[in-house]
Amino acid sequence: MPERVAQFITIGGRVQGVGFRPFVYRLAHEHGITGWVRNADGAVEIHAEGEPAQLQCFSAALVSEAPPLSAPDPLTIAACASGHAAAFAILDSAASNRADIHLPPDGFVCADCLAELHDPANRRHRYPFINCTQCGPRYTLITALPYDRPNTAMRGFALCPDCRREYENPLDRRFHAEPIACPVCGPHLQFVAGEETLDGDEAALATAVAALRAGKIVAVKGVGGYHLLCDASNDAAVATLRARKPRPAKPLAVMVRDLAALRAEVHSTPKLEAFLGTPERPIVLLRKRADSSLSEHIAPGLAEIGCLLPYSPLHDLLLHDFGGPLVATSGNLSGEPVLTENREAQTRLAHLADAFLHHDRPIVRPADDPVYRVIAGQPRPLRLGRGTAPLELELPVALPEPVLALGSHMKNTLCLAWGTRAVVSPHIGELDTPRSLDTLAQVADDLQRLYRVQATQLIVDRHPGYGYRRFVRDSGLPLAEIWHHHAHASALAWEFPDVDEWIVFAWDGVGLGEDQTLWGGEAFTGTPGRWQRTASFRPFRLPGGDKAGREPWRAAAALLWETGQVAPFAPEALYQAWTARLNSPASSSVGRMFDASAALSGVCSHASFEGEGPMQLEAIADIAAGDAVALPLERDPDGIWRSDWAPLLPMLTDITRPPAVRAASFHLSLAQALVEQARQLRAQTGVESVGLAGGVFQNRLLAEAAIDRLQATGFAVHLPQRVPVNDAGLSFGQVIEFLYA
Repeated sequence: MPERVAQFITIGGRVQGVGFRPFVYRLAHEHGITGWVRNADGAVEIHAEGEPAQLQCFSAALVSEAPPLSAPDPLTIAACASGHAAAFAILDSAASNRADIHLPPDGFVCADCLAELHDPANRRHRYPFINCTQCGPRYTLITALPYDRPNTAMRGFALCPDCRREYENPLDRRFHAEPIACPVCGPHLQFVAGEETLDGDEAALATAVAALRAGKIVAVKGVGGYHLLCDASNDAAVATLRARKPRPAKPLAVMVRDLAALRAEVHSTPKLEAFLGTPERPIVLLRKRADSSLSEHIAPGLAEIGCLLPYSPLHDLLLHDFGGPLVATSGNLSGEPVLTENREAQTRLAHLADAFLHHDRPIVRPADDPVYRVIAGQPRPLRLGRGTAPLELELPVALPEPVLALGSHMKNTLCLAWGTRAVVSPHIGELDTPRSLDTLAQVADDLQRLYRVQATQLIVDRHPGYGYRRFVRDSGLPLAEIWHHHAHASALAWEFPDVDEWIVFAWDGVGLGEDQTLWGGEAFTGTPGRWQRTASFRPFRLPGGDKAGREPWRAAAALLWETGQVAPFAPEALYQAWTARLNSPASSSVGRMFDASAALSGVCSHASFEGEGPMQLEAIADIAAGDAVALPLERDPDGIWRSDWAPLLPMLTDITRPPAVRAASFHLSLAQALVEQARQLRAQTGVESVGLAGGVFQNRLLAEAAIDRLQATGFAVHLPQRVPVNDAGLSFGQVIEFLYA
């Protein structure tokens, strides 16, 4: 019989708060291993004794069969002296002065809990807050670390004897499941509509479903905040939601019960269905079927619908009982973080919702749903949120002191970084309201407190008008300022460490440039810390400045006026101000060029949300064939290669061409202009690695056209897949740029 030997195994990464110790305990029993497991210093330590073959199988299973919410690092295994352990035990955590904390994001409802949820014989049958160590809320529930029940929003719910037995049994699936609850001792639902209040899970749920079937809008409290729900197949209900919010055109997300329901509404693939079913349960943009039952008002003028599967037991019950897809859009006021508190939601959403489905489990901090889009064959994040954030990333070199990067004014996220670690927060939103700024301050405090790291310096965008500037002043901390597009380029470069030298195209709406103009169509060569602007577009002056982002006709007028043409749709007074250079900042923004194209093509002259014009333009371009217009490329006196957009104007204003053909030609023209710039820069530098960064490359049609043409010309092309390409990735890019600046 082989001799039993001992090993000391250390596992880092996300292995605490995700049921890893009971998983190890059960695995040890399965493989005949004795010894012990404990939490220590942010990692899991295991003393394992067994025959060599048993230990080999055990250590392999620690990674291959790891709990779905965990993200273990590679094992560190060392031989050690045998303790002649007779059994396997879970020990108390080892004390340490150094924190190496990995905060788990919120999880879905797992298959085991789902089976119990629908099992009439189970004591948690149809209980909306069922969970176990493999699933359920984490980030939105934790008030402090270590992650124990008294340090969560569940501290006010005393465990009943049955739950206590499960919680204390190492062989039970709910061993140390901190949010553990049941109908006897856990949270419950409450339905409120006007003067009517109904307590009790079944009564509240049934009444909410009846309201949805009647075409009502119900605000439902979930894991990270409230959703506004309505019947996704009811035109009147969706139109009412849009009118009340008001959200006349911005697309709405749809929650479907299961994959069969998904396939009835949109086109999917096995790969995408597997992605939708991951523990993160993201919203994924999918092409709508011609025979879909979904209301045309969900994404007017667009071919794709944002779809997600239920990720909490409450959502599963709602979808099961309702029997059809539901609109599930953020329960907030436009641009603000999602609402989380019952009374505040009922007050601030009273004009939007006909009824409320509350519960009494507190939400400690908001987390919106994450959003992905498939571009060039891969799902890529557009927004980080519940399940995907906090996003923990590893830095290429160590920081001397902890820093907190504050990101952008739009699509704001924060990034806390120390040592070789960086943590990106969930989506916060636009920093235009007091509540958004309050949430930014809360998330900044939470990240530092939970990870036990105190930032000694702030990193910000160089734009002086971003909403967080008062927070910066009040902090009293030293400040580092990073150029907007350098941060975009550096976030991209981090994802591909094997690339030594880059050509990066940073195309977006606007960001302050080094010459104090509004950049947004730039190409850089170099690497983080030494980016050189080497190409751009012919500049134009935007009448009204920031207003152009919501009024695409202003960008259209700018291009016409810049080339000596009239813009009959623009007021004469505005033209006079533009001529006098009053509130008309110069810009090279491709995002604003998209706005201009949308207006000139007759697609969108006034936008109800930023990006509406470009989104509508892409949607109609996708159904047409166009021809690229050659854009002259010359070097300016500063040595910057500049593409001239002027030849696009005759095509864009040609009313004999269908708008879809003009839109398609515009996309192809920009893709070709990008390739021509890349070729000139390759000839100049010898660099063949191209990166695409900035919000413009959320546009699938443009990104794929550019990638195809670049690859055909011999370039290696890179597009982010872990960090959002838009401003949501800017905070992390600021940290990377700071590292090398």
